[in-house]
Amino acid sequence: MIVEQLYTNCLSEAAYFIADDGEAAVVDPLRDIEAYVDLAAKHNAKIKYIFETHFHADFVSGHLDLARATGATIVYGPQTNAAFKFHLATDGEIFSVGNLRLKALHTPGHTLESTCYLLFDEEGREHCVFTGDTLFVGDVGRPDLFSGNLSKEQLASMLYDSLNNKIRTLPDHVIVYPAHGPGSACGKNLGKETFSTIATQKATNYALKEQSREDFVTEVTSGLNTPPAYFPINAQLNAQGYESLDKVRAGALQALSVEAFEEKAKAGAWILDSRPSSLFTEGFVPESISIGLDGRFAEWAGSLLPFDKELVLVTEAGKEEETVIRLARVGLDKIAGYLDGGFDAWQQAGKTIDLIIDVEPEELAMDIPFDNKLQVIDVRKPSEFESGHVKGAENIPLSELGNPLHMAQIDDDANLYVHCAGGYRSVIACSLMKREGFHNLRNVLGGFGKMKEVKGMPVVKPSAAGA
Repeated sequence: MIVEQLYTNCLSEAAYFIADDGEAAVVDPLRDIEAYVDLAAKHNAKIKYIFETHFHADFVSGHLDLARATGATIVYGPQTNAAFKFHLATDGEIFSVGNLRLKALHTPGHTLESTCYLLFDEEGREHCVFTGDTLFVGDVGRPDLFSGNLSKEQLASMLYDSLNNKIRTLPDHVIVYPAHGPGSACGKNLGKETFSTIATQKATNYALKEQSREDFVTEVTSGLNTPPAYFPINAQLNAQGYESLDKVRAGALQALSVEAFEEKAKAGAWILDSRPSSLFTEGFVPESISIGLDGRFAEWAGSLLPFDKELVLVTEAGKEEETVIRLARVGLDKIAGYLDGGFDAWQQAGKTIDLIIDVEPEELAMDIPFDNKLQVIDVRKPSEFESGHVKGAENIPLSELGNPLHMAQIDDDANLYVHCAGGYRSVIACSLMKREGFHNLRNVLGGFGKMKEVKGMPVVKPSAAGA
């Protein structure tokens, strides 16, 4: 028996490969399917089933491409409606993979079709359960994502029944394999581990403690942030279908001359620069958006870039295909090519460049008492801001910065110092602000993590931060 977790950090996503006696199955695959095909070849197994726990909202699943490549059957749970061929599992249905058995457990609550899959080993013992977004380590899937006209309270009530009747009743030793780990926006506050056991979750997960339905619904539905803007788009793609990744690659991996690249941009294509932020601030093609591959690239790309516009790319040499694949994971398929030779080619052609000034936190601390036109823009989440911030800072979360109403909060004439927690998000923010015409910008290196340690920095401590 082989059970392997394939974890993708920038999406906090876990897919699973299962194999036994020449047969295999994949649970919740990503859109780039090569890893699963390669594992099947390595273990001399044929992929028989593709088990989907639900219609994912935070990434485009690989079920269609993997089915086309392998002939495997796509399986969804009860109450699934999709525009492609799939097997509609019944609650309790058994599927065989070699000498293993998987049992479908319909667990509505995160979504209506949410289904877990309980794996029995060769001896018929319960071994693990693939919980999708029904149960995470330390958390559960949020009940406010795209399930028709049902309210989050109605879905949370369903989730209460699913957890108590289908999950808590499993043997304590059963391994819990969820679809997401820490950082995912599909829950409120996922634990740091990417797997656990039923016993541990019953002892530590607030959603599995003994409590009334009313208390559960209140707790699960409170404190939910607005989901990323691309979530409904991805959920629809997963249900309705999408272009094959091979076709997306073919269109996107076109090397554009400086002139052709410039023409695309003039025609309305957005410029995405996926180089590290430290390189971007030193020089970039004007109006570029910086989202570095070295951070939560796909999530921020899906949240901030338009799905109805073409994209053209500026990447580090050799990073073109990786950039395309990671964009495609969240459904950003309208990619018209990349700048041949990257930023160096643009610069060597004598084209106009732009830059962002980086400053050390010490410089900000020295400027604050004497510059009455200074404005600090903190682009962290509200919860981060409330845990401590620079006195007088304006909190505009990066996820909201594309909204014109929030941009209007920024003083055009101010000396703008932009920061996040460590430096990744602040450069994205600066690039968005540059594109909107703000030029008096300074990116604070090291973010609040470094700023709060600087002598003389006027920091509001956590005890008073929420006041």
